[in-house]
Amino acid sequence: MTRTSKDLDIACNNLALRKAARYLGATYDKALAPAGLRATQFSILQKLRAHGEMTITSLADMIAMDRTTMASNLKPLAREGLVTVEPSAADRRARIVTITPDGLARFKAALPLWRAVQGSFEERFGAVAAAQLRGSLEAVLHTGFEPWAE
Repeated sequence: MTRTSKDLDIACNNLALRKAARYLGATYDKALAPAGLRATQFSILQKLRAHGEMTITSLADMIAMDRTTMASNLKPLAREGLVTVEPSAADRRARIVTITPDGLARFKAALPLWRAVQGSFEERFGAVAAAQLRGSLEAVLHTGFEPWAE
């Protein structure tokens, strides 16, 4: 039996999600570029602004990222003076991340750019559909998988 390309075209949740994430991520990256931030960096600064200082592990959990990847994402932000990463006074093994005044200023400069691309997406996709999408994606995080468990 010979297989056709249609036989091999399977519905894959992971591929669909990654395609959409690359597409939308690149759109947000392009919009935030004038502020010198990428979308992930903006999200990190936003979480630190909203929640204050926190451990790398807590920040990684909040953004649904493994700790090692979060640490790598923090390096350019620390080099630019937008965040500090210091050992915790309570537990020297833990590292505390804090947004700096320069980080807050960069976040505030990027916020109107983020709002514009967010609004544009909601206009094109539909505000209700966008809210439903966010809800569905949040639900994915509660499916019981443990992608970063060791």
